Amino acid sequence: MKKFKKIPYFKSEKKEREFWQTHDSTDYVDWSKAQRGILFPNLKLTSKPITIRLPQIMIDRIKVKAHQMDIPYQALIKKILFDAI
Repeated sequence: MKKFKKIPYFKSEKKEREFWQTHDSTDYVDWSKAQRGILFPNLKLTSKPITIRLPQIMIDRIKVKAHQMDIPYQALIKKILFDAI
């Protein structure tokens, strides 16, 4: 039977994300015992919805570009904003 490593404590979501990008989860978790449909009622959203008014033609052009990239148009808007800051 495989012995699994203990998952470390993370001070932030960023630190946890960095850890899992460089570590294999199969060393820490027995995925053969994983279950679907577990709820996380206390999970906090990491993003905040906003309202922004844009001209319809701009939205249409963003949707076309997003479709060409095969991503949701909201994801493209977030990428554009992220790249700009």
